[in-house]
Amino acid sequence: MKVGLFPGSFDPVTNGHLDVILRAKEIFDKLIVAVAVNDSKTSSAMFTLKERQKLLEEVCKGVPKVEIICFDGLLLEAVKKYKAVSVVRGLRAISDFEYEFQMAMMNREITSDYDTVFLMASHSYSFVSSRMIKELVKFGGDVSPFVPPAVMKALKNKKHI
Repeated sequence: MKVGLFPGSFDPVTNGHLDVILRAKEIFDKLIVAVAVNDSKTSSAMFTLKERQKLLEEVCKGVPKVEIICFDGLLLEAVKKYKAVSVVRGLRAISDFEYEFQMAMMNREITSDYDTVFLMASHSYSFVSSRMIKELVKFGGDVSPFVPPAVMKALKNKKHI
């Protein structure tokens, strides 16, 4: 069974994330979407790890071949644990590629047990990021075109919105 692993902080999950999930699941027998603890983003997190997992589960409900998990630690450990053959990374711009390429090469130097698959963002989501969503929400902007309805509902339920 070919397992792909799509890691990310997903804070919040966007339509761009969902687009990558729906396209990546067609490449693999199973796609594991791994909600990661990211220490560099923890202080600015809008949703807890469990809230992000629940939102992804709701957004991906009924989507075959997709499993949502949480993980903390090295990506390489999650790859081994879930027997993934590839890590999926979405790319929006050249700057994403530069960062993701460096990470892929570092991980490749440590182990050659898996490959990294880069999926280009669909044109309509190439400018959407979780960070931009949080910024728009903070200042009262309408993010409904950029996030799934379940995420929009969760954003409205946050006290500071």
